[in-house]
Amino acid sequence: MIWPLNPKSKRQPTTELLALAPPASAEAQPRPAPRGEPLLRLRRNRKADWARRLVRENVLTPADLIWPIFVCEGVNLREPISSLPGVDRLSIDAAVDSAREAQALGIPALALFPYTDPALRDETGSEALNPENLVCRAVRAIKETTPDLGLITDVALDPYTSHGHDGLMAGEEILNDETVEVLVQQALNQARAGTDMIAPSDMMDGRVRAIRAALDAEGFQSVQILAYAAKYASAFYGPFRDAIGTRATLIGDKRTYQMDPANSNEALREVAQDILEGADIVMVKPGLPYLDIICRVKDKFGLPTFAYQVSGEYAMIQAAVNNGWLDGDKAMMESLLAFKRAGADAVLTYFAPRAAKLLQGG
Repeated sequence: MIWPLNPKSKRQPTTELLALAPPASAEAQPRPAPRGEPLLRLRRNRKADWARRLVRENVLTPADLIWPIFVCEGVNLREPISSLPGVDRLSIDAAVDSAREAQALGIPALALFPYTDPALRDETGSEALNPENLVCRAVRAIKETTPDLGLITDVALDPYTSHGHDGLMAGEEILNDETVEVLVQQALNQARAGTDMIAPSDMMDGRVRAIRAALDAEGFQSVQILAYAAKYASAFYGPFRDAIGTRATLIGDKRTYQMDPANSNEALREVAQDILEGADIVMVKPGLPYLDIICRVKDKFGLPTFAYQVSGEYAMIQAAVNNGWLDGDKAMMESLLAFKRAGADAVLTYFAPRAAKLLQGG
């Protein structure tokens, strides 16, 4: 036997099965390889590009990519984000241009995140409920020009609160049920603007059920829910917080509602709860440090499973590339293919347009 057999696994190696199967006769027994020669020559399937392509187990295409973009006030504005080299905050007209680019590249969807004017942020995140907020205006503008492009909108209060948390606060406590009530109204606000997919990233208990019920009650049965089901309290979110302007405002940390990075079984409980409450798709965040979680979630539930290659992951690769330590295109594509190998059906990544161009031969 070449490696230990897992009797519970449905996916058994071909060589394992051959080793277990009894030969038809004594004459059928394989002759031992001459001393010094390998038992199997697995390199034969890697001898040429055409052969490698024929036996490739996972393939990345532009249809596997979701492009997260940051929207801000202004006209014809592209504002660089220093901690995310190559990523800009975009005014709505510039976001419309990016939507056209995404569609031309075969990218199925954009995920929108706002940089809210600090003057509009308050303790309750009230701007999230404004029908004329940045996200709602961006959704309407993009849908006017690229109606067939999918739009995913984030449901959480952190871009709108003065304290930088995803929920309402009472002293130092993040209030769960009171926050869920506000998140429901935020989701309805986005649905009325024309979003295709609501993505609650807040990690409050019970929010998926409440949002699904409210959407259905208002006639938005076709609006999907992408649940940030296993979202960890990670150190890899720093550049994202720069992009939406919450790094400087965040009070404390988010460990009372985001998951402990040490936990794996808990992720399965979180995912199971969101599925029972009505999530159409679940997501694991961050991505590369949590490939084991992606694999477990996909194997356990079989539901469409997305991964978020978060800002810190992107920034690390870009920093190494900018220092000449890595080949940028190769590192980018290898990192994205890793998500597919782990079981992800799609990846939110700031590399999306660049990767799509490469995949199209550009």
